[in-house]
Amino acid sequence: MDFEELRAIVSSQKEKQQQPTIRCCTVGGCLSAGGLLVKEQIERAVKEKGLAETVAVSGVGCMGLCSRGPLVRVDPQGTLYDRITPETVSEIVTSVGMNQDSVLTPSQYQPNSHPFFTRQLKIVLENSGAIDPENIKEYIAADGYRGLHHALLEMTPESVVASISQSGLRGRGGAGYPTGLKWATVAKAKGERKFVICNADEGDPGAFMDRSVLESDPHRVIEGMAIAAYAVGASHGYIYVRGEYPLAIDRLQTAIRQAKQLGLLGSQIFESPFDFKIELRIGAGAFVCGEETALMASIEGKRGIPRPRPPYPAESGLWGCPTLINNVETFANIPTIIRKGADWFASIGTENSKGTKVFSLAGKVCNTGLIEVLMGTTLQQIVAEMGGGVPDGGKAKAVQTGGPSGGCIPAAAFNTPVDYESLSELGSIMGSGGAIVMDETTNMVDVARFFMEFCMDESCGKCIPCRAGTVQLYQLLTKIRQGTASLTDLEQLEELCEMVKYTSLCGLGQSAPNPVLSTLRYFRDEYLELISNLNE
Repeated sequence: MDFEELRAIVSSQKEKQQQPTIRCCTVGGCLSAGGLLVKEQIERAVKEKGLAETVAVSGVGCMGLCSRGPLVRVDPQGTLYDRITPETVSEIVTSVGMNQDSVLTPSQYQPNSHPFFTRQLKIVLENSGAIDPENIKEYIAADGYRGLHHALLEMTPESVVASISQSGLRGRGGAGYPTGLKWATVAKAKGERKFVICNADEGDPGAFMDRSVLESDPHRVIEGMAIAAYAVGASHGYIYVRGEYPLAIDRLQTAIRQAKQLGLLGSQIFESPFDFKIELRIGAGAFVCGEETALMASIEGKRGIPRPRPPYPAESGLWGCPTLINNVETFANIPTIIRKGADWFASIGTENSKGTKVFSLAGKVCNTGLIEVLMGTTLQQIVAEMGGGVPDGGKAKAVQTGGPSGGCIPAAAFNTPVDYESLSELGSIMGSGGAIVMDETTNMVDVARFFMEFCMDESCGKCIPCRAGTVQLYQLLTKIRQGTASLTDLEQLEELCEMVKYTSLCGLGQSAPNPVLSTLRYFRDEYLELISNLNE
């Protein structure tokens, strides 16, 4: 495909966008609430009312406000309706067909006025809920693959790497390592073959960011991987995705097939010398396979367990070849950075944390869902303004960020800006983007015990500190929760946390004590209360 053919697709698609369109969210919370049935009912109503030629119906990805699903948006007005049932769709269809206001009351959560939406700046999620994820032409009409075209025909691989470095993008998988530096290392590495891997093995409890991106805008990730492959000199890519995400897998397969048909994957992309192909690898649900060396072992057909580093994947990764590994959100940022420029991206966020961050907002909060906020947004703004606070007038007690690898941040610290350094100072991490809100009814020892049980179950068992240490930590937490522990047990808990943290082989064991350490730091009185009950 050349540029003129791309422009032709864009022109034809934009003509279609002028007609009234009813967009139905068919993923995530909307899907589980009956969103697919709502879409089918709307399609039936449009046909029965003779509006098929004038009103379009489109299934789209995540609109964000999962707690209010099923969601329907009427474009071009952009009016959002929530909690739609098959019985109420007729009113929406009639109002669109007659070009008049609906008797059905629109949602109070309108995209142009409610803080849940107005506090967001969508880069990764710019197409989510706006395009049909199974229609590549809609992605192209939304400037899709324009970044790849620009990179291949107007930039050198070195200038692409330099642009990503200049943008200040950091890895969104948790550690926050500078993306440009990682790319530069792989680009300079010697090897006949190089690989690009997208880590879509999202396993944190309460996290659904990567799943939503893959279900809502799969071509964005594919384009980001292709740009990365051109920059580092790779010709083969893998997307490692969890088997528990069947819809994401299906849409990735469809997207890869469509991209191949249009010549956007394969040989001589955009009539350039660049060749690139992508394959899917389905994970079996092991949390440890989110660790990059375990993930590569799984792709190679081996048991998914970590190995010591160095050598790092950038030097010796998949089958001993230089390998670039980034997660879904990191790759999803790339097309926009190349399209709009590194300086534009670098102007967003804080001094050391550029851009935006996608969070799955869950737990004891009114408005659960998917959000994308500027780096530097405070937890108070996320929980109180966007999330609407705790249901029934309750008070937020803490937010858990970073999943089992993160920590619990108390309400007293909610005015802290969300960036890599600030969260680290609080004893937590950014992680991949899970944010679980807890209210005053939550027992923090229970929280620490829950995450420790998760890490204990998910430990691969290769190293003794993690294999045995997480079991001992879980048993001590259970003892404390049951009110049969002593102060000596509490001291042993803290000592064991330090041992596991500093002697485990991989990130799973090294970060497993974080929820315990953070709850001890901010909610120590809850531990002491359970212990003092015994001593009395």
